[in-house]
Amino acid sequence: MRTTRYPTMVRRPAALGSALAAALVLSGCGAEVESDAKDSGTGTVTVKRCGEPVEYTVPERAVAYEGGSADKLFALGLTEHVHGYVMPPANPPVSESPWASEYAKVKMLSDDLLNKEVVVEAKSDFVVAGWNSGFKDERGITPEILDKLGIQSFMHTESCFNYPGFPEKMSPFEALYTDLDRLGRIFQVGKKANEVVDGLKKRVAEVEAKAPDGDPVPVFLYDSGTDQPFTAGNQVPPNDIIKTAGGKNVFDGLDERWTQVNWESVAESEPEVVIILDYGDLPAAEKIDFLKKSPHTRELPAVRKNNFFVLDYNEGISGPRNIDGLEKFATYLRELKG
Repeated sequence: MRTTRYPTMVRRPAALGSALAAALVLSGCGAEVESDAKDSGTGTVTVKRCGEPVEYTVPERAVAYEGGSADKLFALGLTEHVHGYVMPPANPPVSESPWASEYAKVKMLSDDLLNKEVVVEAKSDFVVAGWNSGFKDERGITPEILDKLGIQSFMHTESCFNYPGFPEKMSPFEALYTDLDRLGRIFQVGKKANEVVDGLKKRVAEVEAKAPDGDPVPVFLYDSGTDQPFTAGNQVPPNDIIKTAGGKNVFDGLDERWTQVNWESVAESEPEVVIILDYGDLPAAEKIDFLKKSPHTRELPAVRKNNFFVLDYNEGISGPRNIDGLEKFATYLRELKG
């Protein structure tokens, strides 16, 4: 992704059938984060925000930035605690979401990037976003700034990899499970969170069990960029999607999130499949057309064989729809390998 290195541009939703199944089956979190929160006996709970223990009260006017944040809250049945959401212009219509009916019950606060003013005006008591996407020093909205205003905040664990002062690193799927568990603790819906995460883990295990035999298929994720491509390192959900389905992200050796590489390294990796991250203001069809015409990529094995898989933006950023994307890509790989 271009300016933030974390896709802040969005796209259409997962197919309703699979995504709705996700919403219904989603299940709760495991013991690995059991110690992240403890009842203080004062109506508050202590939960980690990245690596920092923070004391929370149950939010009543939550604001979610982008689909991944809202999806996590809706999957946990927290619509009544959500005041509204902020969706940048490139995000897909929320009507396409498996939680479209929940979006309809809350307010659309802005179609711009997250900022302090919209949060304050909404009288929000809780903001959910990622570091370096929704929260950003340069835009004047960070957890520290909100703390001083008495507004609680929570960051996607997947984005904590390079959070200053309190970094936290885990695999993207584990980060998703952890977020659902921690949000469940903050909102005191731990049982629901456990059900949601258990359902997600079951679906992931079913995909793993069906992964094709043999060497993993080399896969290049193309986010954007013509002079130099943006792609996925090992700290974002597509890396786990590719690996779990039976492929190998050709840049999984990069301890990065969304990052810039060069075309020479893409060519050297000889990918057999290209995943196109599809979002509103840079459609997948345009990216595929570029790859087919560019001298840097037109001779890549994946391009010559027309092996393109389109991954919806909301399946590529941290959120429950990651597992929809996983299931679809796993089916594609199995069919490709025959």
